[in-house]
Amino acid sequence: MSAAISTPPPATDLGAVKTRQQAAWGTGNYAVVGTTLQIVGEQLCEALDLRAGSRVLDVAAGNGNATLAAARRWCDVTSTDYVPALLESGRARAQAEGHSVRFQEADAENLPFPDASFDVVMSTFGVMFTPNQDQAAAELARVCRPGGKIGLANWTPESFIGQLFRTIASYVPPPPGVKPPGLWGTQARLDELFGASAKAIRTTPRDFVFRYRSPAHWIEVFRTYYGPIHKTFAALDAGKQQAFTQDLLALLDRGNRSGDATLVLPCEYLEVVIDRR
Repeated sequence: MSAAISTPPPATDLGAVKTRQQAAWGTGNYAVVGTTLQIVGEQLCEALDLRAGSRVLDVAAGNGNATLAAARRWCDVTSTDYVPALLESGRARAQAEGHSVRFQEADAENLPFPDASFDVVMSTFGVMFTPNQDQAAAELARVCRPGGKIGLANWTPESFIGQLFRTIASYVPPPPGVKPPGLWGTQARLDELFGASAKAIRTTPRDFVFRYRSPAHWIEVFRTYYGPIHKTFAALDAGKQQAFTQDLLALLDRGNRSGDATLVLPCEYLEVVIDRR
């Protein structure tokens, strides 16, 4: 009897994954949630020791938290994302503060800039969600000049957000072959992604604290405005929506340190400063 021949699984269509992700991030209104994360962009710019006049690129910038932080330090900033509505939100914020910033629609895995175009390239909770992690990292390194810096803020795998995405995956499984975004929040994966292009990779664990009126308020806001949660609820029937809500409440309660009816939930992220070789 001849041995059975196993057929390898088909390769994951990362382009199709990206299209679905783009649609997810375009639903709701991420800017409502994103604005609450402003402190992370400010801290990252300080960690990068930005200098006035530096050419700075913000990749997967969302509604512009790190963009604005760099502009406030008189840098020459270009802000990119693949969701046009988020760029419009960032543009409105910059105009309201009187900053001159270039906004450009761009794919983090195929940045439309020449090699070594920027002194500093950064991304806060953005590039970590690209389906092709190696390609995205290569693009960040490519457009950063030798001797420049790459700055990142990435949720860690065991953080509240890392656990949140695992909870989502238990209801709506991700495509096979796509690496978890939380890997960007580990030293080992950063070494894999940037080891060849970096002189040094410095990481600092930090906490961002979610502060909401209550755990139920957090769910209400994220269900309405945060694309991945919005899309998950939309994909579930009423019974599974109820179960998903209960799982979210349990996750929120485990991390809540408020001691009262409000939500005060620390969420670990990795602040990363890479010195470009």
